[in-house]
Amino acid sequence: MRLTKRFFAHFVLLLASAFFLIPFLWLLSTSLKPLEQIFSFPPEWIPDPVQWSNYADAVNYIPFFQYLSNTLVITLLSVLGVLISCPLVAYSFAKLEWKGRNVLFAITIAVMMIPAQVTMVPLFMLFKSWGWVGTGLPLIVPQLFGVPFYIFLLRQFFMGLPDALRDAARIDGANEFRIYWQVMLPLAKPALLAVGLFQFIGSWTDFLGPLLYLTDPNSYTLSLGLQQFQNQRGSEWGLLMAVSTLMTLPIIVMFFFLQRTFIQGITFTGVKQ
Repeated sequence: MRLTKRFFAHFVLLLASAFFLIPFLWLLSTSLKPLEQIFSFPPEWIPDPVQWSNYADAVNYIPFFQYLSNTLVITLLSVLGVLISCPLVAYSFAKLEWKGRNVLFAITIAVMMIPAQVTMVPLFMLFKSWGWVGTGLPLIVPQLFGVPFYIFLLRQFFMGLPDALRDAARIDGANEFRIYWQVMLPLAKPALLAVGLFQFIGSWTDFLGPLLYLTDPNSYTLSLGLQQFQNQRGSEWGLLMAVSTLMTLPIIVMFFFLQRTFIQGITFTGVKQ
């Protein structure tokens, strides 16, 4: 009976994963097809012939590697920003006793309920007054001050860590920052990787932020470059799918190698240990 349940559960999971996998397989297939084969009916899944030149033509048509470099810089710095700020704030909310802690945490949670569209114009005017529009600073600097969702996620993880660890470190003479840096933060590695992956995906695929703040084509990210390519070569779907595949591939590869730690980070944030 137990074996039957496990078989049924795995069958359902495989069936569900197929629905998510089919669009990517179609994207990959289309990126390797000649133009006349893309709209053939019935649809052909296997390209014949395989047209690898779509990738070379797509990369050469736009400054792909420049856009890739811009995207990597913005993405990695934003990930670094949230990994510096969010664990520190979350640890303070979870383990330290200070006046007004619960009030500030309630405000942090309330900020999560405000749609981004509400703050879009005020933030743009603020960054414009500082002279940041046209640079990548509006896409990087705000992450250094924390992201409410990540703070909440990490707070839940830190609350699950036993206070006995802090007490033992304090007996050994460690101050609070050393306890955080050398004891608590290493234990939060699964949650940190989950937060880092969330931020990487969000920053890598962000379109609205670069559209608002990046005005120089030389500073465009891949998402803006993809839109520019679509506007100029929208009829050449093979090339467009090739660029889309190259943009999607790093996220898939990263999740493939980090999926176990990512799942642990998400699971443990809601468990009292």
